[in-house]
Parts: sequence; C-alpha cells; structure tokens
Amino acid sequence: MIDTKPVTIQCAGPGCEREIHWIREPLGERGIELRSLKENIDTTTSTGKLMFHIIGAMAEFERDVISERTQAGLEAARARGRRGGRPKAIQKIEPRNLTRAKELYAAKKNRIQEIMQMTGFKSRNTFYKYVVNAEKR
Repeated sequence: MIDTKPVTIQCAGPGCEREIHWIREPLGERGIELRSLKENIDTTTSTGKLMFHIIGAMAEFERDVISERTQAGLEAARARGRRGGRPKAIQKIEPRNLTRAKELYAAKKNRIQEIMQMTGFKSRNTFYKYVVNAEKR
C-alpha cells in the first residue's frame, strides 16, 4: 500500500516548484506520494508524476532564463562603462584630507577619533584601511 500525504503549498513565484521537489524526493524514496489539493496534482498516478516533472522543468527553465537575462544586463552595463557594487568609501574622501590624515597619524599627537573628525573619515575601519595599514597594501 502506498501512503498518500495531502499537502497545501504556501509558496509562490520562482523557486516554489524547486521546494516541492525537495519535499517530494525524500518522501518518494520512503514510498510516500504527494497529492496537491490546490494544483490537483497526484503523484500516485503516472499523469500526476508527469505534471510534477513538467512543472519542475518549467521552473528550472524560468530560473535559467532569469539568470541569463541578468548576466546579459550586467554585461551590457559594463559595456557602457557602468560598474556594479557599492562605491569605495575612499572615493568620498578628498585626496588632500587623506594626505593630511596620514601626516597627523604619523605625528602621533592626536587621537584617531580627532584625526577622523578633522579629515572627514566616518568609519574607523576605513581609516585603518587607508591610513594606518596603507603601507602594507
């Protein structure tokens, strides 16, 4: 006798079918089949299994198309001279302030917090990266 577990899938959008597959595979290995009440798919029948695989293949196709379009968009942006990602924090600091911060730090007369306030550094990590550890880079 095959056990059938009625399920209601609460997810929507791309990736939902992948989740259904992840649920179905381990249960199928133990002889438990799924019957989706909402989608009317019953994996105990050959038609239900076929529909389940078709939906899974469609979901995989949709993910691949989205990925290809994303990559094409990124390549087109790069061709126009655009770069993605977060801008470097150092781009907001004027070169003269960076030079001044290095000089003040080398003089060892001011606290780091004071140097940061005088030169416009907002993050201690950024200060250490570009002033204190600049020689190591």
